[in-house]
Amino acid sequence: MHILKWSTPVICLLAALPVAAENIPMNEAGFTDYMATQLSKEISDSGVTIEGPLTIRVGELQANLDRIFAFCKINASACRGEVERYVKAAAQVARERTVPPTKEAIRLVIRTTQYVQNTQGSLPPGTSLLQPRPFVEGLVILPVLDSPRAIQMLPEKYNASLGLSSKEVYDLGISNLRKNLKPILETTKAAGKEQIGLLTGDSFYSSRLVLHDWWKPLAKAQNGTLIVALPATDAVFYIGEDTPIAIDALRTLAQDIMRQAPNPLTNILLRWTNNGWEVMR
Repeated sequence: MHILKWSTPVICLLAALPVAAENIPMNEAGFTDYMATQLSKEISDSGVTIEGPLTIRVGELQANLDRIFAFCKINASACRGEVERYVKAAAQVARERTVPPTKEAIRLVIRTTQYVQNTQGSLPPGTSLLQPRPFVEGLVILPVLDSPRAIQMLPEKYNASLGLSSKEVYDLGISNLRKNLKPILETTKAAGKEQIGLLTGDSFYSSRLVLHDWWKPLAKAQNGTLIVALPATDAVFYIGEDTPIAIDALRTLAQDIMRQAPNPLTNILLRWTNNGWEVMR
């Protein structure tokens, strides 16, 4: 957790990553070939094939490289570290497809409706559907399986083997989040005047918004005002002021982070109310 002044340069908010130790091609064909080679080294027992520019198939999985390619083009010094994380996560997901899912691993994440459309559209015909539930306009809640290295979407076909209905999967995801996450004021603190609070570096920070009641103590500590941004899947920014200047500072910062993050989420701002989260226009 960090508390920053509005004037903090956006570059200070991005984690420092290792400088590239070797050249990584920055054209689509070369980058795709490089990533295929790295995945082949990591996954010796699975077929890795190039489907097209920025698209690789790993067994039955399709790996889309457009986001990490865009990240590398504007963050050359951080590219190699991000590539290594991507390759290890993709390899873990490929290996875990043969491991039966467990109830203990079920969690919930927040993603955009566009993400669901893109993901479902990239899967082979006949593949089991994801299980989105509406969160707010433009955002949905998805059940996933958590592991030490990767988060894997939980498609509908696994429900039967778990002995759960779609509703029970969702309820269990909420229960597991509550068991595995610390209360909000043990993780962060109130943002003061001209400050922006940050929760960064954990894939389930944004999932905390599913637990609406957990944010009430932070809103209370900020005199009833809590406005949050979710610029990346592992980041939540928030303020305790509702002035135009404060809101504009949060919105601008979130948009800057989205442009530079390898895992952007949304530029939507949400206000906490007693009745739920409200999208700020």
